[in-house]
Parts: sequence; C-alpha cells; structure tokens
Amino acid sequence: MSRYGAIFEALEARGEAAFGAFVMLGDPNLAASAEQLDALVAGGADMVEVGIPFSDPIADGPVIQAAAKRALEAGVRVDDCFALIAGFRDRHPAIPVGILTYANLVVARGRRNFMRDAAAAGTDSLLVADVPAIEAEPWAGEMVDAGLEPVLIAAANTPPAALRTVARLSKAYTYCVSRAGITGVHAEARFDPGLAARVRNAGGPPPIFGFGIARPEHVRAALQAGASGVISGSAIVALGAGDEPSRRIGEFVAAMKAATRPA
Repeated sequence: MSRYGAIFEALEARGEAAFGAFVMLGDPNLAASAEQLDALVAGGADMVEVGIPFSDPIADGPVIQAAAKRALEAGVRVDDCFALIAGFRDRHPAIPVGILTYANLVVARGRRNFMRDAAAAGTDSLLVADVPAIEAEPWAGEMVDAGLEPVLIAAANTPPAALRTVARLSKAYTYCVSRAGITGVHAEARFDPGLAARVRNAGGPPPIFGFGIARPEHVRAALQAGASGVISGSAIVALGAGDEPSRRIGEFVAAMKAATRPA
C-alpha cells in the first residue's frame, strides 16, 4: 500500500478527513524551509505538498508567487529541492509528500529524469499544474513508471469527458478546485456540493479540495461538500514570512487539522 493509501485508510478508521499542507521549498532559504517542513508534521499535517520555485507559476496567487521569487533569489534550484525532500523523508518516513510544479521545470530536466529523481528523493506524487487532462496520459504513464502517483486537477466546470480522464489517471488523490481563480486566501468558503460526488462517480481517488482553504470553517465547509480532505497553501506560506514561523505554522496546522475531526 502506498503512503497515501495508508493515510486515507487510517483516517477513515478514525472518522477523520485529511489535512494537507503546502509550502514553497527554499523559502526564504534552505535551512528555514527544512524547519517549516518539520513544523507541518509537528502540527499534525497528514500529508505535505511542496512547490519548487519557478519564475512563472501561473496557477498561483501573489503570496506563493512571492515565496517562489524569494527562493529563486536565494539561489534555490531543483536539486536543492530534491535534497530537502530527501531529508524530510529520512525524518518522516510515513508522511506522503507530493510535488506541485509546472511543465517547464519538468521538461527542462527531461520528463523521465525529473520523475526518476523526484521518486529517488522520496516523493510520492506529482501534480504538473499546467498540463491539461487532454495531454496528461503520457505524463501520467511516465510518473507511474518512475514510482510516482499522478495527481490531476478537477474543477467545478471540468466537462464530464475530461473528468473521466482525470479520475482514470489520478492515483494518490484528486486535486479539486471548486471555485474559479488562482491560489490565495479568501474570505468566503463556497464549494460546489456536487464536485466530490462527480469525482467519486467517475471512479477517481479521494477528492481533496484546495485553493483558498485558510480557516477552520473553510475546512468544515469543504467536508460538508463531500471532500475527503483539504490542502491549505497560501495561509501557511504567509506565516513563513513572519516572526517565529515554525511556531506559527505549527499552531495554524494544528487548528486546521482539528477541524477535520468529528465534532
């Protein structure tokens, strides 16, 4: 069983949903980034998603864009990110780690090379945010060959045929974007109540809601809409740029994780 499979099985047995936490690797530097990764686990994150700094992250809002810029200016590169993942894997052997990145970075290294090196570092899944479902089949096949679980995006307006492709190719979980726009912290927590059901009916792996998850009430609203869990990113990345980042991140994650548990 994969790490994701083991996590989802254990959570289901406890009646909990999954809380995933995103950070940008190398922000603001490599040492601080390693500490923040550990803070996610200390706070209770069930799974970790990481970004690799890239100059044109088109799916991301200003908070994550700024984090990528800081990491790039600090000299962080793909090999440094794989080293961070490898260190995390040594310290936390059971926590699933997924990379969310963009096609340019993967192609620049060579698709199979990138996937092989990511898997060797201890990565469990890969989501290439700007590869559409219609082009994803060869990418997903190469991920599986490398020992990675593909993650594809399902949106509220994804057509049925594309959703079936997303469901068929996704392995670890299905990343559900249930509102239009880019990543970021948002006041409202309005989720398409039918998206999770459509993913499950199409045979997809657990639907995990992302984009705009920033408060415990957002978590509860996503679960009420049928999500198997959530991923929070911008809210965590913003804490990493403040004072005592590891403490603040750990406290935030603990509060968000608490919202995934039965009342």
